[in-house]
Amino acid sequence: MKLHFLDPLYEHPGPVVSVYLDTSRAGDDPDRAIELRLRTVRASLLAQGADEATIGALTRAAGRDREVAGAHGLAMFASHGRLVLAERLPEPPAVSSARYGMLPDVLPLALQHAPDLPYAAVVVHHVHAPEHGGGEEEWEVDHESGRWPVSRVAPGPRSHRRIPAVGWPKEAAQLVAELTDGVETDGAEAIVLAGDPWAVNGLLRSAPRKVREVAVKLKDGHPHRPDPGRALLEDELAELFAGRLPAHDRHQLDTYLGQRARHPEYAEGLDAVVAALQRGQARALILDRPVQHTPHLWVGSAPTHLAVSEEELSAFGLRFSWEEPAAGAALLRAAAGTRAELIVVPEDELPVEDGVAVLLRYTED
Repeated sequence: MKLHFLDPLYEHPGPVVSVYLDTSRAGDDPDRAIELRLRTVRASLLAQGADEATIGALTRAAGRDREVAGAHGLAMFASHGRLVLAERLPEPPAVSSARYGMLPDVLPLALQHAPDLPYAAVVVHHVHAPEHGGGEEEWEVDHESGRWPVSRVAPGPRSHRRIPAVGWPKEAAQLVAELTDGVETDGAEAIVLAGDPWAVNGLLRSAPRKVREVAVKLKDGHPHRPDPGRALLEDELAELFAGRLPAHDRHQLDTYLGQRARHPEYAEGLDAVVAALQRGQARALILDRPVQHTPHLWVGSAPTHLAVSEEELSAFGLRFSWEEPAAGAALLRAAAGTRAELIVVPEDELPVEDGVAVLLRYTED
């Protein structure tokens, strides 16, 4: 998974406020519940020394998140009186949190982006003409692309079309062209189809091989319409994508296993990861899920300024450094700043020392 979505957070120096808030639209009075959580967050930030203007920017952003139904959360980052980034979270945080520090706490946001699987979803229904009134029969088509799981609450482009039955062949050809472009251009790794079996089978028969190879037909021919702000076929996609990694990540993990077999001392553990990031040598940072609570690291102003001790950074000639949480701030800033990718793997699938590992761009054989 590429970490370019974190870039805005590192364009200006800190300090920065990081807030993870439960903004679920559930219960009898969700606005009241969110307001109470914001009060707790505000009190915590004031106690940590955050200024009123920066806290106000977060409060205004939280008040605008009213368009998504159901359980979800909001990640917000602000600095020097302005909002830097706000993103919806597919899962609300177990407990709303707030942190004021020199680096943003991006770990919960990054974990909710993973595995960042590109896909497209299509639902086709035959809309029957009314018994009285002589209305023309139509086909109804919903087509949406996205990246799972963020698309659960931030869906990608969606089209909704109703087509007279006589125009279905032309519409089907156009839809197949769009799906083919999604595979070729956007790298969609799954084309998920639901609805009328005759229409779905017809689309697949006319589709090129590259689309058929990634197509998945759902058994349920009548999926419900998504709630406001939610992904098309959300429940079905959650079941289909459970435990799945993008093909690119799988390939990188295979490469990592080969490197670890040859050079285990460079491949896993906090010391090895820090050394690779210091040199800009990391192709991918690998984290076990659940993420272990690793010790703090010492960091400086640049992404590659990180070390396991203050003395090590001083040896590099840095005059100013400070401590940051390893996984939550230091490692992810270094990965984003050196254009390393992030791969999140279940711990029982790939247990590694300290819960962190690194795929190297090259090895010093």
